[in-house]
Amino acid sequence: MMRESSSQLAGLRKRIARLTASGGLESRRADGWLASGHASFDDALGGGLAIGRCHEFFAADALDATSAAAVAALLAFRTPGKAPLLWLRTADAGRRTGQIYAPGIAELGGDPDRLLLVETPDPKMLLACANDAVRCAGSAAVIVESWGKFPLLDLTAGRRLALGARDAGTVLLMLRLNAAPTPSVAETRWSVAAAPSRELEANAPGAPAFDLELLRWRAGPAGLRWRLDWNHDAQSFGQSFGEAALPGAVLPLAARRAVASHSAAAA
Repeated sequence: MMRESSSQLAGLRKRIARLTASGGLESRRADGWLASGHASFDDALGGGLAIGRCHEFFAADALDATSAAAVAALLAFRTPGKAPLLWLRTADAGRRTGQIYAPGIAELGGDPDRLLLVETPDPKMLLACANDAVRCAGSAAVIVESWGKFPLLDLTAGRRLALGARDAGTVLLMLRLNAAPTPSVAETRWSVAAAPSRELEANAPGAPAFDLELLRWRAGPAGLRWRLDWNHDAQSFGQSFGEAALPGAVLPLAARRAVASHSAAAA
C-alpha cells in the first residue's frame, strides 16, 4: 500500500513540475491571504484565510457534510492562476459523501482540470499522503477530507502538516466530516451549514448559500458568524445577483450543535 501511495504522489509531483515549467503557476507570499470575496468576512480576518496556514472545516451536522466540502472547494478554487489543487480523502469519506462531479465544479465556475484527487484506503495512508502533498510547493491548496474520528491526527501530526504548509506557502484545508472539534494547531476552525438560497425569478433555484461560524481563531476572537452566497459570475462569495450580502451575524446554530454532538458521539 505504501509503495502504491508513493507512486501516486510521484505522479502528482511530475504533473505539478510540468505546470511550473509551462508558467502556469503564479508567485505568492506565504504570509498573504486567500480572500473569499465577501467584504465583511475578509475584513474581519484581516484579508481572508491566511496562506501558509491550516484551516479546519466541520459540518454543523452530518447532513451538512456536502456544504462543508463545497465551501472548502470553492475557497480553494479562488486561488489565482492554474496551480493545481490537491484533494485527498479516504475511500470511506468518498462512499459517504459521494464522488466529486467535474461538470458540477465547472457549473459553479471552477476549473476541474486544476483538481488532482487522491483516494486512500484508510486514515493512516491519508495522513502519509497529506504529509507529502502539503510539501509540494507548486500546489495552490491542499484539501484533506476525513470522516468520523481521526485519532492519528493528534497535535504532533497536525503540527507536522502545518509546518509543511508554511514552508511550501500553500493553504491547507482540513475537511472534518461527522467529527467533533478537538485541540489542534489550526489557524482557524469553522462550522459550516447549508443556508436557504435566495429565490430567483420564476421560482428558479438560487445560488448556493452557507452559514459559517468561526469556532476558533488563533489571531483574534471567535464566535463570529456570516452567511455566504456563491456568485457564479464573479466566482466569489458575497454579493449575489446584484443583492447586498447579509451583514453581520446570522441566527445562532445551537440546534445544529446539539445534532452535531449527538452525531459525533455515535461515530
